[in-house]
Amino acid sequence: MFLVVGLGNPGRKYEHTRHNVGFDVVDILSQKYDIPLRKSRCKAITGEGVIAGQKVALALPQTYMNLSGESVVQLVNWYKPEMDQLLVCYDDIDLPDGKVRFRPSGSAGTHNGMRNIIYLLGRDDFPRMRVGTGRPPEHMDLKDYVLMGYETKELRETMFQGYLLAAEAIAEYIRGGADAARKFLSNPPRERSGQ
Repeated sequence: MFLVVGLGNPGRKYEHTRHNVGFDVVDILSQKYDIPLRKSRCKAITGEGVIAGQKVALALPQTYMNLSGESVVQLVNWYKPEMDQLLVCYDDIDLPDGKVRFRPSGSAGTHNGMRNIIYLLGRDDFPRMRVGTGRPPEHMDLKDYVLMGYETKELRETMFQGYLLAAEAIAEYIRGGADAARKFLSNPPRERSGQ
């Protein structure tokens, strides 16, 4: 069974902020594949269904970002996915706004949620989908920046397109593995159509 975890902070005040990219992408998967997120389990809101012919659990940890690993470890123990079937989606300040990257494994980079997951799982050999949020202006504290929403309609649209792309890339990963996800992201639909 695939386990797709979107990282974010619970609560209204954090909705649609830069740090809640993972929640927004998993919400899109929930809607697109009719997998309601209703169950409270393993310190997360979860839902189970089918994507690309595979059984999938979607999860939104409710632990706050820096403690995401507490929920992910419990989810892994509950659903028992193989490590290549655990996919984590989150924000990345080192990528431009709305840019999506897939990696089959690796370090946490600057992301505290991922750092906590890797620390508590004791391994980093699981795939992740990152959506870029850009870097904060020089004068701004990183913590304030990632907890902000998007300032302009154009930026909101750019980010939403990134969320859609990440959700599609996750479905491609579930359908055909790492190569399928990479191939999809190297030539995404809107670039193919010249939009």
